[in-house]
Amino acid sequence: MKKYTLTAFVFLIVSASLYGQNRKRWEDIDSTGYYQKDIQKKKGYTLVFINTDRDFNPATGKRLQDLFWKVYPQELKRFNKKGRREVTVAVTSEYKGVAAAWNGVIKIDPSWLAKNPEDIDLLTHELMHVAQGYAYESAPVWLTEGIADYARFAFGINNGPSKWSLTPFNEKHSYTNSYRIAARFLVWLEKNKRKDIVDRLNKAAREKTYTPAIWKELAGADLDTLWNEYKTNPAKGMPS
Repeated sequence: MKKYTLTAFVFLIVSASLYGQNRKRWEDIDSTGYYQKDIQKKKGYTLVFINTDRDFNPATGKRLQDLFWKVYPQELKRFNKKGRREVTVAVTSEYKGVAAAWNGVIKIDPSWLAKNPEDIDLLTHELMHVAQGYAYESAPVWLTEGIADYARFAFGINNGPSKWSLTPFNEKHSYTNSYRIAARFLVWLEKNKRKDIVDRLNKAAREKTYTPAIWKELAGADLDTLWNEYKTNPAKGMPS
């Protein structure tokens, strides 16, 4: 009985070890097939641009790279001066969706850009996640994503041609709908309550000091009260 238990225990350890070795990390990008890699360095920043899709339009790739240099330094300057200076942007069909960021690596689904070639500011959103530099548990997910879309609104360079905008207010909305809906609420708060409220919220999340009490501290009322005030006059102070 003891021998069987020991054998099973060793088997579990070896299996776990092999699983850990075989499990692919987010940072790992398959280079066995078509693979292009370009490393650019400028003013203390490094962009590693990878493309693993043979059919991806190189002109779109150039636009993404140009966007990085225009947008990311601005995002760090405002939201996280000590943030990551090296970012990898990978256009790869390994990721299915639109785009996502983790640990300084952004993956973009080439099929999305093939269908939506003007939507290059998806990278502005993902670069803001890199600039944020905090995990989802540091703040409510709706706020983390809302801040990223706020950054797209504030720093985006091609929102018009891509037909991207903050979602018009609807009575059925909630701030928990996240993304553009939450971003519009943040812009309203910025215009009507406190100019630096987004900066303060982002800083609290990064420093892991965010609590629900921060809304009253920064804007004079709890979150639900602020949302209800927003609902009564959602156009107040908003850009046209």
